[in-house]
Amino acid sequence: MLKELLEYIAKSLVDKPEEVQVTEIGGEQTIVYELRVAKEDLGKVIGKQGRTARAIRTILGAASVKLKKRSVLEILE
Repeated sequence: MLKELLEYIAKSLVDKPEEVQVTEIGGEQTIVYELRVAKEDLGKVIGKQGRTARAIRTILGAASVKLKKRSVLEILE
């Protein structure tokens, strides 16, 4: 569920939505999401002073509370 949410948000922000990849690495208490976008779209996902990335992490954190797990978002080049 959270993986699809993250994909939807990222694809809405970038110019090349076909290059958005989300990898989910699950643990017992923590889920790590790795987000890969095209190099020229990296700035759009991070935003000015990291505001967009922080907003995405906030949404992810709020949604993961329902699953009683902790979520971590890593934005990879």
